Amino acid sequence: MRPNEGGGIVLVVDDSPDTLRMLTDALEDAGMTVLVALEGKQALAIGEKITPDIILMDAVMPSIDGFETCRRIKRDKMLAHVPVIFMTGLCDTQDIVKGLEAGGVDYVTKPIVPDELLARIRVHLANARLAHSARVALDASGRHLLATDASGRVLWSTPQAAKLLERTFSDFHGEGYMLPTAVQSWLERRTRAGVKSMVDEIALELNSSVLKLRLSHVGQLAPNEVLLRLIEGGVDNDNLVFEIKLQLTPRESEVLMWVARGKSNRDIAEILKLSPRTVNKHLEQIYTKLGVENRASAAALAVRTLGGG
Repeated sequence: MRPNEGGGIVLVVDDSPDTLRMLTDALEDAGMTVLVALEGKQALAIGEKITPDIILMDAVMPSIDGFETCRRIKRDKMLAHVPVIFMTGLCDTQDIVKGLEAGGVDYVTKPIVPDELLARIRVHLANARLAHSARVALDASGRHLLATDASGRVLWSTPQAAKLLERTFSDFHGEGYMLPTAVQSWLERRTRAGVKSMVDEIALELNSSVLKLRLSHVGQLAPNEVLLRLIEGGVDNDNLVFEIKLQLTPRESEVLMWVARGKSNRDIAEILKLSPRTVNKHLEQIYTKLGVENRASAAALAVRTLGGG
């Protein structure tokens, strides 16, 4: 359920009537819809029915405190993307770090200044909507992509990447999962040494030889959010070699891979669910990029590329 999509839905979780009254007035004056919860369990119950755009969370509450409530919210797939801003009278660095580690994106100290809070809300709303839209697009594209923090903890993954990881690691549980130690070290070295001085891929060391997976570094989404591509088996690995070494697009790489395997245009069209005419157009682009004149020359160059020659 998504009421008032344009103005934004704010869930305020606080056991203080005065704070709730003040925040409700300020947020509604700013054109937002306000939902109110007096404690953590009530907030979780509201989240089962309505997905807010942002959550303002009091850190200190009876029963379940704000930190634990935030952790439970982040374990819920329907709410995990919602930014949580902590409101707290606790000023110790330890408490601030605790809130951020629980999944919060920001914090404001009490007494709250409404104008400052509204400014922070607008920034986090804009960032969250942009990120969420990008993830939805990636999910729909069928890409095997995931994002981790610099230490190798999974922040999110597309459904296709999640399926591969579930098949590979029996204990994979989605967000919060720590990738193998080798991947953690690779990411830490990249962060420390700089992306230009590090290899852009790493093989996943698996107990089973049934799946061969590699992670490819795609880019930096945020200061502590790294986008990675998960690559399965020989076919995708061949494609990636063509993309990197021959500067082809992913689709062109797929077409060239099947050309190198001796498939006709009609066969390639059926395999890739394209029209023969579209396959032919891709081949024309491939010939131009590779500087060759025909299919045989392109296939020979592809074989040499894969063989390292």
